[in-house]
Amino acid sequence: MSEQFLGCMVSIKYEESMGCDTYQGQIVALDSQFVTLEKAFCNGIPHPARQVPLNAKHILHIEIISTEEAASNSRDIQTQSKVAVKRPIAKRAGRSVSECIPPMNQPIPIPGQPQSNSSKKDYCQPNTESSSNGKISMEQIGVKSSQQKRISQRQKWLERDEQAFGTPIDQSLKQDFDFEKNLALFNKEAVWQEINSLKPDIIRQSENIRPGGAKYRHDENVIESEPTAFRQIVVPFADIREYVTDDGLVIPSITLELHRQLIGAADRLGISWERRVELLGRAGAEIILQLLGGAHRLNPNNAHQWPTVVALCGAHRSGAAGVNCARQLSSHGVKTVVYIENSEDVFLLQELSLYKLTGNKVESKVKNLPSVVDLILVALCEENSSRTVTAVAKWANSNRAPILAIEPPSSGTPGIISKFSLLGGLPLSHSTDNGRLYLCNLALPAKVFSDVGITYRSPFGPKFVIPLHSNSS
Repeated sequence: MSEQFLGCMVSIKYEESMGCDTYQGQIVALDSQFVTLEKAFCNGIPHPARQVPLNAKHILHIEIISTEEAASNSRDIQTQSKVAVKRPIAKRAGRSVSECIPPMNQPIPIPGQPQSNSSKKDYCQPNTESSSNGKISMEQIGVKSSQQKRISQRQKWLERDEQAFGTPIDQSLKQDFDFEKNLALFNKEAVWQEINSLKPDIIRQSENIRPGGAKYRHDENVIESEPTAFRQIVVPFADIREYVTDDGLVIPSITLELHRQLIGAADRLGISWERRVELLGRAGAEIILQLLGGAHRLNPNNAHQWPTVVALCGAHRSGAAGVNCARQLSSHGVKTVVYIENSEDVFLLQELSLYKLTGNKVESKVKNLPSVVDLILVALCEENSSRTVTAVAKWANSNRAPILAIEPPSSGTPGIISKFSLLGGLPLSHSTDNGRLYLCNLALPAKVFSDVGITYRSPFGPKFVIPLHSNSS
């Protein structure tokens, strides 16, 4: 029975003292004690010996690779043609040698069993009981379905690799890709029409509301509404300039006389100076905190770079607003210094007494002011003030710090060019010396505006302070 396996190409899992090895080769001798291989490979490496005898006691598993060279008679094994031994495929990590063997097209003949036309692959495995006695029984050869599944899966992998990488690329590398020709094959307009045809009617109607079918942003309303009225504030006596907000709303400038009437109506209706100065101070502190760097600068872990602000204040209501702003900045931890020449004004005295409670400095001499600061707050003059500020203006101009003015004269602070200016209520017609203008919401009721003949609708929206731009249209 064993002679018919002479000449078979087999793979043997062999147990040795140093571990398990896998041998591949052709069976040239087979008895109850030894299996002798010729042209043998050990773990994928050619064996130096011409013939390798393997003790049957240490054989764990035998797998037939090919029977093409097997002789029908063991006596003719020596006279057969030269055996073509295929080099084993490199073994990958986690896979056995049997999994690395390429699939065979020819079925393996099994003695004692009828031959079938199917391409199933059978394996021979020694009997465990006979192996312990040094004998190999070939009748125990069986078909393992799990191994057949692995082989079929391996065939799929090989076919997939052949389809993906089997085409030679030498010729394709020499050819230039015709982008225009391939782009012409794709009819984008037809595909776009097909996509639109699948949309519900309500979506197509909403897209056609705007001229030209323009798209809406995520924060825009898709429901059609009345056109926006950009001129929502109408004043009886407008000045020469007009301003617009970031949303395009028109803010007209008012005359100085109308501005005084507006403030008088606010005082008469209960919106007192104390309320308004607190809002101006809060708006100024909000702008200054952002100019100083916001959360990046005002951080407990960044104490070595804590900012310093100097407030130059006059003895009037605008100066009181500057002191109030310095007090609110102190509540955020900003180092502040208030400069004031005299404190005779009653409005200023009230705010100055509250500021001194913060423990920050109050200076009355220019020479005592710090030479390097982060920002300068200016509230030195009111409208139609003839006072000059030459000494303090020289100090302000010698610093490179940005300057923010609170309620400055429309013509600008004498001797000082501000980079930013904060206004309350409605703006006057300001010159370019006041820099970029910001409008503060003083929370004046509609009754205050209507009493002085102003048609008013709030332009602030969700913001407390909005920037104003010169209307060039």
